[in-house]
Amino acid sequence: MGGPLSHVSVTFLSLSNVGDESWFKSLFVRKVIPRKDAHSHLLAKKEDNNLYKIQFHNVKPECLDAYNELCEDVLPSIHTDPEYPCELVGTWNTWYGEQDQAVHLWRYRGGYPALTEVMNKLRQNKKFMEYRNERGKMLLSRRNQLLLEFSFWNEPVPRPGPNIYELRSYQLRPGTMIEWGNYWARAIEIRQQNQEAVGGFFSQIGSLYTVHHLWAYKDLQSRENTRNAAWQRDGWDEVVYYTVPLIQHMESRIMIPMKNSPLK
Repeated sequence: MGGPLSHVSVTFLSLSNVGDESWFKSLFVRKVIPRKDAHSHLLAKKEDNNLYKIQFHNVKPECLDAYNELCEDVLPSIHTDPEYPCELVGTWNTWYGEQDQAVHLWRYRGGYPALTEVMNKLRQNKKFMEYRNERGKMLLSRRNQLLLEFSFWNEPVPRPGPNIYELRSYQLRPGTMIEWGNYWARAIEIRQQNQEAVGGFFSQIGSLYTVHHLWAYKDLQSRENTRNAAWQRDGWDEVVYYTVPLIQHMESRIMIPMKNSPLK
């Protein structure tokens, strides 16, 4: 109160003193190079027009056996009927992961028109409509996704068993699908050496920016040995290092094929 006041001199630097205002803005604005095409066109196979649907059915525990019998009776009949342009790729029960769950994977040859044709025909199929009504009494919840197949993965084909299957699902950060595809286009060559790779897909409708990788193993020990062996191959550590930051959430299901699944 009694002492002298200190004087602080503040100098403001005008943008006009340092050049064009755009120079200052460039420090904070990230330049975005626009893409010329959707990632579905860049990552999916060009030589075919396949669309996939994956279904997750959470079954009442006391109804699981009856549900499996119902599916084993009806689903293969659709798969083998030439009137339906679709194929049952595989059908499983989850062994480790979400319990009392069934997973079905369908392929529609002809894309969205084939999907629409199948749905319209099934509405006129008395056996299927009865199946759907009975199924509804057995389920706690269900969800599905429409998927495309990565161009660098093999198309899933029937294989002999017995096998266990692992469905590894990744929720990616929005905008990172192209980067994921670039790394996995190289990584799949490393993981194909034991023929464990079955199929790789990315979502189009449903939960977006979701990737599903499907693998087959003889048993859990074979799975561990195969996955450990990947770390001894050049490039695998780099793929893991650069793709982990792209992931928001990941999940693994170990699945057992149902009786009439084409993937045994």
